[in-house]
Formats: sequence, C-alpha cells, structure tokens
Amino acid sequence: MIDDRDDLTRTPAHDLALSCVEAGIDAARPERVVRDSLTVDGDQLRVAGDVIDLGAFERVVVIGGGKAAAGVAAALEPILDDRLDGGVVVTDDPVETERVTVREGDHPVPSERGVEGARAVRAAAADADADALVLAVLTGGGSALLPAPADGLALSDLQEVTESLLSAGAPIEAVNAVRKHCSAIKGGQLARAAAPATVISLLFSDVVGDDPSVIASGPTVPDPTTFADARRALDDYGVTPPTAVDERIERGVAGGIAETPDADDPIFEHGRTHVLANGRTAIDAARTVAADAGFTPLVLAAGIEGEAREVARTHAAVARESCESGDPVDPPAVVLSGGETTVTVDGDGRGGPNCEFGLSAARSLPPGTVLAAVDTDGRDGKSGTAGALVDADTVVDDAAADRALADNDTATFLDERNALLRTGATGTNVNDLHVLVVPGRE
Repeated sequence: MIDDRDDLTRTPAHDLALSCVEAGIDAARPERVVRDSLTVDGDQLRVAGDVIDLGAFERVVVIGGGKAAAGVAAALEPILDDRLDGGVVVTDDPVETERVTVREGDHPVPSERGVEGARAVRAAAADADADALVLAVLTGGGSALLPAPADGLALSDLQEVTESLLSAGAPIEAVNAVRKHCSAIKGGQLARAAAPATVISLLFSDVVGDDPSVIASGPTVPDPTTFADARRALDDYGVTPPTAVDERIERGVAGGIAETPDADDPIFEHGRTHVLANGRTAIDAARTVAADAGFTPLVLAAGIEGEAREVARTHAAVARESCESGDPVDPPAVVLSGGETTVTVDGDGRGGPNCEFGLSAARSLPPGTVLAAVDTDGRDGKSGTAGALVDADTVVDDAAADRALADNDTATFLDERNALLRTGATGTNVNDLHVLVVPGRE
C-alpha cells in the first residue's frame, strides 16, 4: 500500500507508524466495509441493523458519487447479485463493475465530465418510481464529483467559487452551504428527483461529526442550510463570487428562489440513512495495531479541526509531555487522532494539510518519536502524496522550514528529506489520520 515502505522504515517507530496507517486505510476500504455492513438473506437486505424487504420492490438501482463510490458499487454487486438492476455512480477512482455504470469526474474542482455524470445520476433517480429501491452511495469528494449547476449558472461559476473558498481555508461545511444553493442536485434535491421511490443512503463520511447533510453536500437528505448561510460563508471568508453566483444567492436570500428541501418535506418519508464508515473506522484499526505491538494507544479525538500547523504543534507538545512526565499516556504509546484540518493558502508552493501538519510538528518533536499524518484517500491537497512521515531529525534548518510554511511549499521541503508518504489513490476517504509513535522512556 505504501510506496518505498522499506526505505521509509528507518526505525521500529517508523515501521509501527506505517503499519498503523496501512491498517487504518485498509479498514475503510469499500469492499471490507460493505462486506461487514450489508448482508442479504432471502428477500431481506440488512444494512447495519436495518432490515429492508427486497420483495417489496420491483427494481433495485444504485446511484451516487464520490471518491469511493465505484468501490462501494462494485462491492454491492455480489451481495445483491441478480436483484440489482443497474444504476450509475461518478468517481475519480474508477473500478470495474458489471451492472452499475461508472462515470468519471474530477476533484477537488468540478469538471464538465462531472457535470455529464451528475446528469446521468439525476436521470437514473428520476427514472425510479414508487416500486423502486434506490441505494444512494455517497462518499467523500461527492460534492465536487457531482456538479450540477443550477439554472443561470455555468460550470465555470462553480469552479471559481469552489477554488476561492478552498484557498481561503473555508471548512467543508461552509463550502457545501454555497455548493448546495448553486446546485440542482445537492441539498436533498437528488431525493426530490427520486421521489416517490424509497431511498437508502449509504455514506462514507469524510466530515467531522458525520453530518449526512454535509457528506457530498447531502444530495439525498434534508438540508438545514439556507441561502442566508451561503451568503454568510462567502462573507466570512472574504470571497467575492462570480456575478451569477452572487445574484442567485441574493435572490434566494430575498425569497425569490425556493430553498432546498428541509426535514419537513414529505419526500424524505421513506428515506433512511446509514454512515457505514468514518474517521473512527480508521482510528480503531490503527489502535488495534498499536496495542498488538505492545504500545498503549491513546485517542485524542476523531474530530480534530483547525489550522493544520497549529493543531500539529499541540500534537508535538503531547509527545514531549508524554516523554517527560508520562502524561497523558506513559510510553511506549501511540497517540491517534483524526479529522479535517485546513490550510490558509498565502503562497504558491506544493503542499497540503497533512504535509503542513507534519512539517509543523517535526520542528518540536522529541528525539525518537515519529509522526505520520495522511489523508486516507491518498491525496493530500496539491502535494501529490498522501501526507508526511516525520521525526525529530526531519528539520535541521528552522529558517528553511519557516520559508516552506510561509510559501505553503511543505511537500517540496519534505520531499528533499525523504519524509513524504505515498500510497496513490486508496479507493476510500474517511478524513485525515494522525499517528504519533512515542517509544519507551530511557
């Protein structure tokens, strides 16, 4: 799974950090998650404890999008077998399927082929009727991979406003509030297209808190956000949107455009939602590996948020305190966390939140400790890597590290020091995973 693993395994602590990363990513892979979460016994489909009578439906179709969507669709096919009548999903990580059509899109900036894929997904939803069971597969990355510009908007409008919000360091909730109100599919509008079919949403969460309305911008669930929230997100992060976006949001705030469907809308009466995997899935697997290696695992939190470089310094402080006093955990220990840190982009370098996390932490890690910080989808921002693998020797020139952080060029800095961790696309996406290995005190 990890490229050049032998070269990266410089000490037993490095080896353990890499093993924890591998276990975390593997636990969140669609084939494993679907196998553990869904079973069919006769006409009964069991989804994480929910029982669905397949005999009550004439058709079963799969629709959706996201980085892991094709993998989930492929894993569903052998479980449903000939009960599955087809469907379509959009992804940037295609895999071979037999019944479900896989369309390719692009992430993080939506593309024209994503628009075509979203149209195909919406058409499949609209083709469903009251006798159909729609399994909506929605995973991290679905917001960008299912672009469906609302009336009066062009794809370029969505691209520009998305790029601006991401560059401003806006969290996914803020980005998605704008996306939903510029879309014909997000914020419950795919469920509206599928009504009166029964829609069962199968989610892989890449958002802190696992809010279904945020995952892939909630195409099949009620939308609690409003045009006013979209306006606030743009204002809070100092983003001046394209004129067409600005005018649409202003009309919506004034009541000239109908809001996205909320929880009181009858289209959701037959809908059910299941989060099949999230950041905790990866953390729990990494914790097991740490314990099996004789290290005490400590989970700081599965929902870490904030500026990557600031959060990283806190993790380094935990490592120092552990080495010096045995608090909050006595070494040998593995400190674990997950979540979604962000980067405010001021420079034009190559990097991502986990690369920035790693470089920032490396400046003050105690000797012997090792930190791995990765995006579980294998793509950390614009770094071209999954993230970083650092230790106390990664930074020997503080001034050079300062320059790399100032220019958001952390991947270049780490690459020169053999401190990048590469996996390629992993086929899943459940947030970031941070693994801090603190060997025993001498």
